[in-house]
Amino acid sequence: MDLKINIGNIQLPNPVGTASGTFGFGEEYGELLDLSQLGAIYTKALTPMPRDGNAVPRLVETPSGILNSIGLANPGIEKFLSDKVPFLETVKCPVILNVSGSTEADYKEVIERTDNLECIDAYEINISCPNVKHGGLAFGTDPIQVENLTGKLRKLTVKPLIVKLTPNVTDISVIAKAAEAGGADSISCINTVRGMVIDTKRKQSVIPAGISGLSGPAIRPVGVAAAYTVSRAVKIPVVGLGGIMSADDAIQYLLAGASAIQVGTGLFVDPLLPIKVLNGIQQYMKENQLEKISDFHTFIN
Repeated sequence: MDLKINIGNIQLPNPVGTASGTFGFGEEYGELLDLSQLGAIYTKALTPMPRDGNAVPRLVETPSGILNSIGLANPGIEKFLSDKVPFLETVKCPVILNVSGSTEADYKEVIERTDNLECIDAYEINISCPNVKHGGLAFGTDPIQVENLTGKLRKLTVKPLIVKLTPNVTDISVIAKAAEAGGADSISCINTVRGMVIDTKRKQSVIPAGISGLSGPAIRPVGVAAAYTVSRAVKIPVVGLGGIMSADDAIQYLLAGASAIQVGTGLFVDPLLPIKVLNGIQQYMKENQLEKISDFHTFIN
């Protein structure tokens, strides 16, 4: 069977990756699993300047999931180049750098400063961040901004651009089409769903930031529906994520139309989950006589 996936001008050895924000820059899990078995590492988000992140607590458990409000905490470009790149140069699987920011200039600077690095195979563009020049709206909720930003970043690199979409929109297919029109090579969906937990004794939000991002099994049906919708709206590959805790969860995304998947919150429960998911996908393909990942897409209309 052939597990390889093509995204732009690169090839992933298999469809199972690790979701941004749950796997650091890879080194944190390096002693726990064989990174060479992964289809890709989608790194923690990187911004031009270091970010300390939001006030604690930043995480709270919810039924079948967690809420997070990390605030894009990351070391910034300078520390990334000096402290993270040496390790990434040793990684034996594709590395996809998650790029974030508050303005177009932030996104552009990260790509301009890292495009010459051989250890970076592609970029995942996180467009679910506040755009301070547009009244605090997220880039990812406005198709005009999505196409404009993607087009400008497309001119900066020949490496694949994977645009990561928020589910917090009326019609995610419109946003996906805008990213494709701007030159995206792939779409990843979904980012976290808006949620909130209130401490009824203190009569305050548990997380100081208030509304936060819900991830974990609770959002899997939302993610699968998004992958189904987006894969039928665009001609570029879709990377599905959200609530994958087992091989069966991942297979749902593939049947829905995704070409690859990312394991995120499940890593906090089981660091070996990506390898177990990969083994489960292979077993399913064997049992169902599937020869390649695209064969999954022939079952659901």
